[in-house]
Amino acid sequence: MNLADAPSTKDPDRRCRVGCDDGRSLINGVSACDDVSMPTPGTPLPAALIPDCTKSEAHHAAYRSAKTNNAIFVCIARQGQRWKVELDALASSEPTIPDQAVTVLQSAAESLVSAGTVMQANVGPDYISMWAIESEERARELAAAFHAALHGLQQLHIAVPSQRGRA
Repeated sequence: MNLADAPSTKDPDRRCRVGCDDGRSLINGVSACDDVSMPTPGTPLPAALIPDCTKSEAHHAAYRSAKTNNAIFVCIARQGQRWKVELDALASSEPTIPDQAVTVLQSAAESLVSAGTVMQANVGPDYISMWAIESEERARELAAAFHAALHGLQQLHIAVPSQRGRA
């Protein structure tokens, strides 16, 4: 099956996985991680394009792609009946975000834990993980939002010079 034959993502009932001739599956018309290319720096992925890296081979391929493209790595993965979100800024050679920016991401993650949307979250200047998310759709939504936020904060940190060490 090629992408032109994939079901339309405009029809919400047809957004499910579709099998490919070579055994891979498509999610919203996108290969489930094997052929996913991480975006270039400053270009966050939309929810539909967040790779499903439940299989370790898919995770390794997506991480390699992120490193090759100098991009922040992002993925979701099934863990039992729930889902995990993972972001890793170390795949990119861009600088990590400052502590003040990490506080914004931590606050958002804490709100998700308090609301019961995620059971646990770890947030640092170069890594974010959240797990025990109820659905794949919600995991994709959160992964895309945190990916966009991390990209934006990283780009802002690059564009606005630090005041540390200046007289």
